[in-house]
Amino acid sequence: QVQLVESGGGLVQAGGSLRLSCAASGLTFNTYAMAWFRQAPGKEREFVARISWSGSSTNYPDSVKGRFTISRDNAKNTVYLQMNSLKPEDTAVYYCNTWAFWGQGTQVTVSS
Repeated sequence: QVQLVESGGGLVQAGGSLRLSCAASGLTFNTYAMAWFRQAPGKEREFVARISWSGSSTNYPDSVKGRFTISRDNAKNTVYLQMNSLKPEDTAVYYCNTWAFWGQGTQVTVSS
C-alpha cells in the first residue's frame, strides 16, 4: 500500500531553517505530483507547496513564497521542503500528500 513518511521536524528559533523529508513507497513515485500541507492548532489544513512529477513546476501560496522551496529526488522516492526564515506563524504539523494519500505528519515549532 502507499506509505508517506515525513521526517525532519523540530523546534527552531524564528529566522532559522528546517528541511523536511517525505519518503514514499507503494507507488510509482516519478509519475505523481507531490505536495506539502500544514495544520496549526485550531485551524484548517492549508496548502504549503506542490511540485510536479518531473520537478519542473512548483507552486506556493503567498504566505511561504520566497521562504520555502519544494524539491524532489525521484531516484530516492523522496520529496523535500526546505524552510528558511521561519516565523512563529509557521508552527504546525506538516503533512506530505499525493492524491488521497497522507503521511502521519511532522511537528514544526518556531519559537519567537
